[in-house]
Amino acid sequence: MKGTRRRSIFRRRLSGQTDYHRRLKLLRGKKPRAVVRVSNTRVTCQMVNWSAGGDLVLASVTGSDLAKKYNWPQELSQKSVPASYLVGYALGKESISKGCSEAVLDIGLAGSTAGGRVFSALKGMIDAGVEIPHSTEILPEDDRINGTHISDKISAAVESTKSKIEGAY
Repeated sequence: MKGTRRRSIFRRRLSGQTDYHRRLKLLRGKKPRAVVRVSNTRVTCQMVNWSAGGDLVLASVTGSDLAKKYNWPQELSQKSVPASYLVGYALGKESISKGCSEAVLDIGLAGSTAGGRVFSALKGMIDAGVEIPHSTEILPEDDRINGTHISDKISAAVESTKSKIEGAY
């Protein structure tokens, strides 16, 4: 349709980056959003609060931070299920130390596959003590979080990294 009656579409909606209906529902709750995004190389978790001037990031942890701050082995994936869990756990500890103890999960346009990386990060935040509404059926099993489905080396790295995160907060 052309002409003056044509409704303009927001740029981020047109490019498929933002679902504004879902975003409005999340913002109506007036709680901070626990944003989880998985890229080609790493997982990123942020605690974000709404502001009229733009979103405010309260805390942020990426898969790269695991290697830099918490001694996650460089040769291991920064977006696997165990890495996602640890990034969520680190974000949960950091956000609690900054006074943010509850949130709602924002997965964006990612597919919501039960037991996936997004929900692995959610389990990390919950284990750290952040209150996020969820269903227990979507969380991954402990074997996947510990990395025993991949190798024993990863399960040892998960334990050592988790203890390093606990020591930092």
